[in-house]
Amino acid sequence: MNKQIENFSCKQVFVTGAGGFIGSHLTEALLKNGARVRALAHYNSRTDAGWLKNCKHPNLEIHFGDVRDQNQMQKLLNNCDTVFHLAALIGIPYSYEAAQSYVDTNVTGTLNLLQAAAINRVARIILTSTSEVYGTAVEVPMSEKHPLQAQSPYAASKISADMLGLSFARSFSLPVTIVRPFNTFGPRQSMRAVIPTIAVQALKSDVVRLGNLTPIRDFNYVEDTVSGFIAAATAGKPGTVYNLSTGNGISIEETAKKIIDICGNRARLENQAERTRPQGSEVERLIGDSSLARHELGWSPRYCFDEGLTRTIDWVKENLDHFPEVEGYVR
Repeated sequence: MNKQIENFSCKQVFVTGAGGFIGSHLTEALLKNGARVRALAHYNSRTDAGWLKNCKHPNLEIHFGDVRDQNQMQKLLNNCDTVFHLAALIGIPYSYEAAQSYVDTNVTGTLNLLQAAAINRVARIILTSTSEVYGTAVEVPMSEKHPLQAQSPYAASKISADMLGLSFARSFSLPVTIVRPFNTFGPRQSMRAVIPTIAVQALKSDVVRLGNLTPIRDFNYVEDTVSGFIAAATAGKPGTVYNLSTGNGISIEETAKKIIDICGNRARLENQAERTRPQGSEVERLIGDSSLARHELGWSPRYCFDEGLTRTIDWVKENLDHFPEVEGYVR
């Protein structure tokens, strides 16, 4: 059972990456909790605010921009009490091809936000990390003290962003708290992630094409991840990293079989070479230890994996026409 969430009434909150998968769920939760939310959506010529495009709320203001622009970050953080930084390039396969863009967005973008937060004397800043920074498990479950091992340019960029955040907490007493979610899944997630990739193929085809089937992941339903973010903003200690995980691991193959069964299909699994990560880059085992979050934040996951899968697949079914054809590989 999670602690009672602090009321955000009258607080001005800034959320980067607000139009994305986790960011949109977080933004909606904050609005329900009384916050005034200044949401940053990545600028595009269509003025498309992502999953917030249909969100109409008197306490929501959407700004288009880019965390790589330091001046804009300084302006947008003016009079903000709390900052949730989720904007990032996250696709691991694409990071092999465009590593510089990951440094520009994930590292320089985070630096810009930290400097803007310091100038504007923000009361709390929550940075989003990832379990990918741990690499393949040396020991399980993996606590926040587990060695950091970058096995992709994406992971390296996130380790760099984490270290910048902690350095600002230590050097300038900036109230930075880091949230490190393990594999979040749920409605609105794109086919860059494995669960919607499997679900869409299982619903559209009799073949589910995947890369390596042996990696083990600790999947966390998106509503639990969001409650962890909010708990970190209300009870988290500055300069601290908190894992958000279930402590349960399941292989990609087992996950695929569960999804195929829930979809009511008899699709077969097939390995596709282009979906396999470079040798030495695949993170084989991620199982998190979230005891620190339980102890200090009063946080624990509410949703079991099967319930989260069912909710997610129901959403995929309702939005199946919005997903690309199954032959394509979304990087």
